[in-house]
Amino acid sequence: MFEHKKILILGFARSGYEAAKLLIQRGNQVLLNDAKEEEKLEADKILELRELGVELVLGSHPEDLLDSSFDYLIKNPGVPIDHPYVLKARELGVEVINEVEMAYRLLPEGVQIVGITGTNGKTTTTTLSYEILHHAYGDRVVLAGNIGFPLSGVLNQIHSDTILVMEVSCQQGENLKEFHPHVGVVTNFSEAHIDFMKTYEHYKEVKAKMFYQQDSHDIAILNHDNRDVMEELKNVSSEKKYFSSKEKIEGCHLEGRDIYYYDEKIMSIDSIKIKGMHNVENCMAAIMVAKEFDVSNEDIVDTISEFKGVEHRLEYVDTVCGVEYYNDTEATNIKCTQIALSSFERPIILFLGGLERGQNFEDLTPYMKHVKAIIAIGQCRERVREYAESLSKEVYVYEHLSNGFDQAALIAKEGDVVLLSPASASWDQYKECEVRGAEFKEKVSQLKR
Repeated sequence: MFEHKKILILGFARSGYEAAKLLIQRGNQVLLNDAKEEEKLEADKILELRELGVELVLGSHPEDLLDSSFDYLIKNPGVPIDHPYVLKARELGVEVINEVEMAYRLLPEGVQIVGITGTNGKTTTTTLSYEILHHAYGDRVVLAGNIGFPLSGVLNQIHSDTILVMEVSCQQGENLKEFHPHVGVVTNFSEAHIDFMKTYEHYKEVKAKMFYQQDSHDIAILNHDNRDVMEELKNVSSEKKYFSSKEKIEGCHLEGRDIYYYDEKIMSIDSIKIKGMHNVENCMAAIMVAKEFDVSNEDIVDTISEFKGVEHRLEYVDTVCGVEYYNDTEATNIKCTQIALSSFERPIILFLGGLERGQNFEDLTPYMKHVKAIIAIGQCRERVREYAESLSKEVYVYEHLSNGFDQAALIAKEGDVVLLSPASASWDQYKECEVRGAEFKEKVSQLKR
């Protein structure tokens, strides 16, 4: 499979680069197209692909580039679902898939896949599931997917006895056809990425797609407390299992401050270092994954109790002069910021704003009780100012985070939390939100020095 074919890869990035390397080495004719100019891409990777024999068309999307001579169009997850090449490929009968689907079809038999998706918490749940399984089974466990490791790039590490733990995004889900996990997890659903997915209904359908490709031998681990998850996946063929932080159920649940797996006590939530009830739910989901692979309670508890979270996701950075600093730059939607705000019961100085997407900041209002000041940043900073003033909150407006940070440090008092949780994407000023988070962390480091 995927040998001696003519393949167009649409979009460079990590997945396009890894897919191109894999496919050219399998004897395919590979053409990679990206609208970015060559000087804006990584020169060493460009050189490597050219030396391997990959043809590169950069700086535009020529109208005549795609024709019926191609066998596949492999779309980068970040490319819009209605891109002209995608629409044209369907007209021509050229199969449109993505890097995950392509690499999935090349996996050896016997691999067991854990696939984790959801609106929020999927990266934490994926990382924690991997850490628990790796603690128990060592290098048999491989991490891949939307978490930063394209499946194409780790295929050489995967064998018939591998447990493959994958984060799957909605953008990846769009072009999946055969891919399905043996153990799948949905952390939650809420409105997100509507600019990309067009409607919330389509977003949910795409998220659920890999579960409808499961069969009765597979497992679907679902958030019992999320109505949209329960409704969207009610008819899957796999065996459904549930977790809940709100009620006692047949599944993983809370009794007082203890997590139970059915009738078996696993651990106290007081042993969990990562903050917030949403992270208790992430731990529950990871526990359920571990139980499907017969991991001991000792290995589960040892791993969870030492887990300090994922970088850029409500990440504790440092304490300076009694003020705690948290980097939650991955909070690119309102729901993520709601979760972050609900995790603290101390005065908060909140960084809010970024790319203008028409986000409804008013949906944060029930969670603003502990916010004492808002630092409005980015492209939508004036709308953030108006929102803050409507709440009679102290507000400071800066185009750039660095200037806003200096003001936050000036007004912060001992016992306060300074929280970067902007409810906005970062593309107005940064290549990716991790760069925004790194800048915040560097400012904390400078402050401490």
